[in-house]
Amino acid sequence: MLKTDSPHSERFQQLLGEVREEVDSLKAQISALQNENARLKGDLKEMKDNEADIFSPVKETERMALKHQLKGLISKIDEHLED
Repeated sequence: MLKTDSPHSERFQQLLGEVREEVDSLKAQISALQNENARLKGDLKEMKDNEADIFSPVKETERMALKHQLKGLISKIDEHLED
C-alpha cells in the first residue's frame, strides 16, 4: 500500500479527483440529454396526436367508392392523353 505522504500517493489522489470530476460532468451531461430526449419525445407524440388522417373518419365502403371513382378518373385522363 502507498504511504499517504508519498509523491505517488499525492499524484494518485490528484488523478482520482480528476476522474471523479469527469464522471460527475458526464453524469450531468447524461441527465441533461435524458431530459432533452424526454422533451423531444413528448413533442413528437404531440405532433403525431395532432396529425389528422383524412381517411380515418371515412367508412370502408366509402373508401372503396372513392377508390373506384379515382380509378375511373385516372382512366379518363389516360384516355384523353392517348388521343
